[in-house]
Order: sequence, then structure tokens, then C-alpha cells
Amino acid sequence: MSSLFDLSGKRALVTGATHGLGMAMAKGLAEAGAELIINGTTPSRMEKAVGEYESEGHTVHSFIFDVTNEHKVREHVDKVEKEIGPIDILVNNAGIIKRVPLKDMDVEEYRRVIDVDLVGPFLMAKHVVRHMIPRKEGKIINICSMMTELGRDTVGAYAAAKGGLKMLTKSMATEWARYNIQSNAIGPGYFATSQTEPIRKDGHPFNEFIINRTPAGRWGDPSDLAGAAVFLSSKGSNFVNGQVIYVDGGILATIGKPANE
Repeated sequence: MSSLFDLSGKRALVTGATHGLGMAMAKGLAEAGAELIINGTTPSRMEKAVGEYESEGHTVHSFIFDVTNEHKVREHVDKVEKEIGPIDILVNNAGIIKRVPLKDMDVEEYRRVIDVDLVGPFLMAKHVVRHMIPRKEGKIINICSMMTELGRDTVGAYAAAKGGLKMLTKSMATEWARYNIQSNAIGPGYFATSQTEPIRKDGHPFNEFIINRTPAGRWGDPSDLAGAAVFLSSKGSNFVNGQVIYVDGGILATIGKPANE
């Protein structure tokens, strides 16, 4: 069975993999044997990330470019294919969020969120799949969110983008399954990262809300995402297509714990 999830000899391009959940998923793929190609937009953060990957013994290649710039996306995808080798796995993780009520949100802010979180995955997949189709093999993983299914105050643009990404994933599966390319998504719940550290302190109302709202009774650890990423990148998911796997500790399965528990 272990051979089903062995990624040895595969190359995985993970966008936004210089920190946080993107890095956690990339490390999981590397530990399963994949050679990494990571993308980011900040040179200093990229340098630090490469050092961390290499210190753990992972083979990694790094590229600085904006996933919303189609010229740069095509240029770098073609460069990887020519100079490093075939991209077998694409993880569209790069994303942003702007916490602004919809009635106060500037349209340019709204468009930027849509551009990064929804147009970026389209552009990356569009140019990677051009190489996958002739090989008749490939895995595309889009990173959705619980906001793919739920609304929440101040994150309307993000929710709109992530809801759209679910349907883009299904459309990718519809068009590319005939070429033995599987297009799926992961929907992370609430995870313990540097970004959530300020609101995870004991006594913080949001920390209490998440702990009580999550059947697992805890925040996710970034490493909890590795299994889903490896599964969707492996032969084990060869007949899984157009799906969103939610890694959320059970939040979407319930309306919440009873008050007396």
C-alpha cells in the first residue's frame, strides 16, 4: 500500500510556500519523496524558506513571481519544465485576505483579492496543464477554505474567491479528467500559525469560539494538512476528481457543541 502514496521521482510546484500552511504542505510532499519547486513574492522570505527546506534535507528550487501576472507565470512554468523537469503536481496555495466589511471595501481591494485567490490558480493551472496534457498525467490541488462554504463578517471578497475556486476546481476536473489529470482541492479549517497566534491565547474570545466550535476541540497543526496533500498528489487519488477535502477538525460537520458540554 505504501507505494500508492510514494512521490519519489515526482516534482511538485507549490505557490506561496515560503511560510505557513503552504510550507507545511510542501514539506509533506517532500517527505513523501517529491522534489519541490516553490514560489513566492518576497526575496527575504524566500531565502529564509529555502534554508529551512534544505536544512531538513529537501531538494528545493525557488522562483520569485506574481501568480496574477500571466506573462511571468508562463515564463516560469516553461523555465521549470525545460531546466528542472516535468511538473507532476501543482498546488495553488498562494492567496491573500483583506478583512474589510463589504460596504466599506474599495473595489480595487476587492479585485485584488479575486485576482490573487481566484485568477492566480486559473493562470497557474492553465500554463501547467499545457505540459501535463501531452504526458496524460498530472495532479492539480487548489487550496480552498471553510469560506468556500460559509460566509463570515469582513471577509466577503475572500469568501467569494474561495467559493469560485471550488467551482473552478470542478470545471478543471470536467475538462481535464479525460487526460488522466486529477483536479481537487483542500479546504483548511482554523490552524495554529504565526498569523493566528495573537488570537489563540487563553481567554481570547475567538480562541474560545474555535475550541468550542470544533469537534476535535483544538486548532489544527499545519502538519495536519500533509496527509491530504500527499493523498491528492499520489496514485491513491487517481479516481478522485473535482472534490474538496475539508481538513477542519469537523467544523463543517456540525452546528456546534451543545452549551452544556
